[in-house]
Amino acid sequence: MQNRTGNEIRELFLRFFESKGHRRVHSSSLVPHNDPTLLFTNAGMNQFKDLFLGAERRDYSRATTSQKCVRAGGKHNDLENVGFTRRHHTFFEMLGNFSFGDYFKRDAIAFAWELVTSPEWMGIPKDRLYVTIFEGTADVPRDDEAEQFWIETGVPKERIFEYGAKDNFWQMGETGPCGPCSEIFYDMGLEAAETPGVDLPFGQDDARYVEIWNLVFMQFDRSAIVENGKTTGYKLTPLPKPSIDTGMGLERVAAVLQGKLSNFETDLFTPLIERAEELTGKRVSDSELEKETRSADDNAASLRIIADHARAATFLISDGVLPSNEGRGYVLRKIMRRAIRHGRLLGQEKPFLNQMVFAVRDLMQGAYPELNDSADRVAKVVLAEEQQFDRVLKIGLTRLNDELKGDFTGDKAFHLYETFGLPLDFMTDAARDAGVVFDNEGFERARSEEQARARASWKGGSQKTASPVFRDLPRTAFEGYRSLTSTDCAVLALVKDGVGVPAAAAGDSVDIVLDHTSFYGDSGGQVGDTGVFTSTDGNVIVAEITGCVLPVQGVRAHKAILKQPLALGDRVNTVVNGERRDAIRRNHTGTHLLHAALRQVLGTHVKQAGSLVDPTRLRFDFSHFAQVGPEDLQEIENIVNREVLSNARVETLEDVPIDVAVNEYHAMALFGEKYGDKVRVVKLSDGFSTELCGGTHTAATGEIGLLKLTGESSVSSGVRRVEAISGLGSLDTFRRDAQLAHFASSLAPIQENDPAAGLRARFEAQEDELKRLRRELEEMRMKSAAGALDEVLSKAVDVKGVKLLRHRADQLDRGQLRTLVDNLKQKAGEAVIVLASAQPEGKVAIIAGVTPGLIQRIQAGKLVGAVAKLVGGSGGGKPDLAEAGGKDQSQIPAALEAAPQLLANLLA
Repeated sequence: MQNRTGNEIRELFLRFFESKGHRRVHSSSLVPHNDPTLLFTNAGMNQFKDLFLGAERRDYSRATTSQKCVRAGGKHNDLENVGFTRRHHTFFEMLGNFSFGDYFKRDAIAFAWELVTSPEWMGIPKDRLYVTIFEGTADVPRDDEAEQFWIETGVPKERIFEYGAKDNFWQMGETGPCGPCSEIFYDMGLEAAETPGVDLPFGQDDARYVEIWNLVFMQFDRSAIVENGKTTGYKLTPLPKPSIDTGMGLERVAAVLQGKLSNFETDLFTPLIERAEELTGKRVSDSELEKETRSADDNAASLRIIADHARAATFLISDGVLPSNEGRGYVLRKIMRRAIRHGRLLGQEKPFLNQMVFAVRDLMQGAYPELNDSADRVAKVVLAEEQQFDRVLKIGLTRLNDELKGDFTGDKAFHLYETFGLPLDFMTDAARDAGVVFDNEGFERARSEEQARARASWKGGSQKTASPVFRDLPRTAFEGYRSLTSTDCAVLALVKDGVGVPAAAAGDSVDIVLDHTSFYGDSGGQVGDTGVFTSTDGNVIVAEITGCVLPVQGVRAHKAILKQPLALGDRVNTVVNGERRDAIRRNHTGTHLLHAALRQVLGTHVKQAGSLVDPTRLRFDFSHFAQVGPEDLQEIENIVNREVLSNARVETLEDVPIDVAVNEYHAMALFGEKYGDKVRVVKLSDGFSTELCGGTHTAATGEIGLLKLTGESSVSSGVRRVEAISGLGSLDTFRRDAQLAHFASSLAPIQENDPAAGLRARFEAQEDELKRLRRELEEMRMKSAAGALDEVLSKAVDVKGVKLLRHRADQLDRGQLRTLVDNLKQKAGEAVIVLASAQPEGKVAIIAGVTPGLIQRIQAGKLVGAVAKLVGGSGGGKPDLAEAGGKDQSQIPAALEAAPQLLANLLA
């Protein structure tokens, strides 16, 4: 067994399967494409999910990948174990080979055994390997096939073990592709045993016997049995084209080939741990790194956590995830704050995690060259989070001290843990020091409930396979780039209420699939076309088309309301609404110009995060940390319209190899799109913008007419949105603006041809006048209230030897009421004062004041709370001054009348 580096192992795996006719496919993003069932990409098969479901076709049937994965939230969550075990990670790489209806069990098993054991490849000793198969259930027979194929490859029968569905049967969801799986395990040796020195057989020591490869045999389609509208069970139907999905953890096999007990001892982690040691000033030995421990003060565990979490944070942010308080951003924030906290446990109070980003880049840029471009941006995001977390921690410590003075429940502790990142052991120690029993049971219950909520929020239901009606159809030839009409189109499918039908009547709403069409289908943010189908002679309208979608990649389904009967095999002409298509084209080309202008003004960190292109407007979401100011928006608008006025040619290049498009044309990929080996490139203004795009565009930028930005807003943390209009839409806006300017000029004189300046000057003058009048009114109210002080003093009452002053002073704000209390204190000597005031919107303000000599007998906070209850409110404050609010102005007289009795009850 040859010692190999992590990078060599990755390349070895991919090269092996290329030699077996597989296409090497680059890792997809950690943010799953169009899959609401997943929080993060967590397996190699995720990017091929639509292929397995039959909803997508590609020009290869064998693939191999090294897929970056994250398991740190939702159903798949390893976060709490990371650092304390040898093999748990948040970020990891999954090596895989896939067959889409090509080879099956025999070849998959033969390939796996050859790669793992052949001296030419990995050369792992066969006597340290074990294999598992599916033992079978009442519904699915034992996987005798897999056992036979393993024996044929040379695996002794006594090294083949069978397990149940929990371990050896895989399914994509409640319904869909599924099948048995077979795993290869490696014996790490007695030194890796869970109990040191205890030699247990295979299957009884998970620490010693490590799964290194899982082979999934997708051979069934699991479908629901529905009776009376309810699911009563499930049935398994053999798939016509069984498939293969395998996964080998790079980190685990690296530990095997490098002779290490712990993944963290491999060269995939040691450079990161060394950098973490430099940044924190704490060093540990190799023997400490291999240990499994749950000790809170274990330096090695903290270094492992920092190394692992730095990888996860770097790749997640590079793929567009930003820290926030929800969804993916929330999980990223938890990962980063956990790493920061462990840095603090090692004594590093200053920001350090941002520097780990460059260590990750240096280690992994060979396999992931995109890190070269993103590292600086990622480091800035991490630094900002470190600085924010420092502020949050300080607030959290204050909150913890406050909570320890009251009822410190497990729910409250978990809130501090989740919101402020306060460590559990830290809170436990603080509670013990304060003489408070820590509610560990309540804490764990709150944590379990939160984990359940996280799983539910990302469960998303299972993704159903594409309807066979669509799945088995050939691709629809799209002719809409060059023409708005297609003639003599054959009807290949009619779908009514989700079911294929041979014919449909006039008035029916159906989906129609043709062999060729001029209709663009919803994709890439661009809405589908509308229009009509006509008879082949063009004289009769056969159907009104309200939209066009792609239920299966390459197959276009026209949303139709039939005007005439239609049957399979009939032929029609397609006619797209040209005016609507033109408006869409203008907005789509405008989106490309806008994207380029945003990057030019704000920086190259700007990346598309979503878009919508319809006839009335365009909407563009992009990554950016702050609100885009008016000056920047104006500059962006100016840049776009300069390109529009240049009337430069819009060039489209068809069937460009994707590596040529990206590396030679430097084309940008758009959010939410999948790309094959051949792509379509759209170039604007001689390289001003070059993007991969399948949408419809103008022939020249001048056809846009003019692009007008109409709004800028926040979508989520780190994602901004701009909206715009073009063509006739912008003309309508300018007309409305001109009418508004004309009206404004009638209200105020125009200053230097700027109606807005004249109107602004007039409003500012009016605002100044209003402020002056408000000040005068407030001064008059204060004078009136101050003039009544003598009357208030004359009505003082004695309550158990304490002078009580009561007064109602409506329409004074709280600041004025406090001033009035101070004035009364000065005039009255030793006294208790209660003021009530009717406020706008039916509210009540109550203020109580106590002079210093009486604080020992009565506190203002208790008195104001008692009075406030009578007006439907509550409040409190300091012993000498307290405030309250209320909702019932009708009870103000009764509250003031009751004040003497309330005071008497409270006097010490």
